[in-house]
Amino acid sequence: MNLDMNTDAQPINAQPEAQPQRTGRVRRLKTRVTHYFATRSVRYLAGFFAVLLGAVILLLPSPYVIEMPGPTQDVLGKVSEGEVIAISGDGVTIHKDSGKLLLVTVSASGVPGYTITNAQAVWGWANPQVEVTPREAVVPVGQTADEYQQEVDNDMSGSQQSASEVGLAYAKQHADELGIDAATLDNAKVEMHVDEIGGPSAGMMYTLGLIDKLTPAEESGGNVIAGTGTIDAKGKVGAIGGIRLKMLGAKRDGATWFLAPESNCDEVVGHVPEGLRDVKVATLDEAYQALVAIGKGQGDTLPHCEA
Repeated sequence: MNLDMNTDAQPINAQPEAQPQRTGRVRRLKTRVTHYFATRSVRYLAGFFAVLLGAVILLLPSPYVIEMPGPTQDVLGKVSEGEVIAISGDGVTIHKDSGKLLLVTVSASGVPGYTITNAQAVWGWANPQVEVTPREAVVPVGQTADEYQQEVDNDMSGSQQSASEVGLAYAKQHADELGIDAATLDNAKVEMHVDEIGGPSAGMMYTLGLIDKLTPAEESGGNVIAGTGTIDAKGKVGAIGGIRLKMLGAKRDGATWFLAPESNCDEVVGHVPEGLRDVKVATLDEAYQALVAIGKGQGDTLPHCEA
């Protein structure tokens, strides 16, 4: 070991009297604290400890889930893994659209693996763009973080698979009117990628995006169109959760149109942000025809949710 020989040295046993001084300071502090509380009224002390208890409670884990508008994703665009909707196959032609078709999401905290405090829940109750819900109303009691993540991943995977199958089937069925060579679609391979988004509610928008990319027409007409809803094998658009928050996210990210499941209309009425026009749809065909009408500037006649 190298030592700096120019420094002062002390014998090992020559320790300063730090311990007695430290003990004296502790005693004086204890005396002051005791005197402070002894001179305060019972009401004052009760208030002090109530505030202290309240602060502790606010920092404890909360049994609630807070949800707010999440990120959107243009299904005609790209993510880190490549095209959101990647289509390949011999003879399959892919077309571009200058507009955007946005899938919309809700960001949730308080679900398994994403614990929040009671303070965050209180903040959520005070924020009009946040919804606070008991956790048991959102996820099964006892569900682990791994189980929750597996569920949302499976929902998203199933949504993408359904969108691929239903979208190709619709394109084949309407090939002549869409300007598609139906025979080439037998060779089509579809892969869908999206970053850190889970759940089944993007099914309709994935399906519309797939059809849009297969057709020479520019369905969006350059508009930013958002939407949500599950899609089943028969092309029925199903209800989803968090639609009020999803409309806020759509408006935030530039959408002027929002395709909403008819079965969610009771949650849409009275909550459509200014500058966003909702269109109610119940089937894939209705959603696609609405998309085309919007692109042609004929969207004002489309049905919207009513009370």
